[in-house]
Amino acid sequence: MKQSSESFVFSPGVIGYPILFVLIIWVVFWVEIRFGLDFNNFGIRPRTVEGLRGILFSPFIHGDIKHLFNNTIPLFVLSMALFYFYKNISWQILLFGILLTGLLTWGIGRPSNHIGASGLIYLLASFLFFKGIFSKYYRLMALSFIVIFLYGGLLWFVVPVKPGISWEGHLSGLITGFLFALIYKQKIEKQPKYEWEKPEYKEDNDPFMKHFDESGNFVESLPEVENFIEDEDKEATSKTVYKYFYKKSKEE
Repeated sequence: MKQSSESFVFSPGVIGYPILFVLIIWVVFWVEIRFGLDFNNFGIRPRTVEGLRGILFSPFIHGDIKHLFNNTIPLFVLSMALFYFYKNISWQILLFGILLTGLLTWGIGRPSNHIGASGLIYLLASFLFFKGIFSKYYRLMALSFIVIFLYGGLLWFVVPVKPGISWEGHLSGLITGFLFALIYKQKIEKQPKYEWEKPEYKEDNDPFMKHFDESGNFVESLPEVENFIEDEDKEATSKTVYKYFYKKSKEE
């Protein structure tokens, strides 16, 4: 019977997907500069039907090189942490998180074009922080403190402290990350401390677990045991039997 393992395992996607995200936003910006285009109109335009398309497009659009550079490193670091520590739910957090963050921004934002990956960054930072706190697991709590140490200053920008910054998008990402941390509160990935705690170890070495087939049905007689008995019988019957007869000597 197969059991799923939820341990921290490094895979190519842990670095590959974050690199892909960063590459896409840089390519989009390069296309704008190279061909003299302006994609700002594809941002989130609150409370307009046309502005709904920005929910999907806005994270990949940036106003200038400074805006792009400021979002590149946090996006890479936080998404890499998401894919490493929460690989089983990472795509759900990203896809549904982008949709919900964009929808909230569309609902509460000022009448302007809201662009940039900042909302996604706030989503990731919020989710990683609150999820680690809720888990009460030392590794994930350590990750929470690292996030707050590196990006705790982001909290200043969820209120209108600077003109031209979409604080509504930041606030939407923060709220969405918190909600997702609550929704996925019970899904905690832990590294087994001992070898015998690993599912694959239990499956291979537990005599009781061996009585279950791949569908979860209980099997009374194990195939390997039956084969072993048959082999023993065949071996016993194939052996040559020697009989010894003893006679008393005349001297006795």
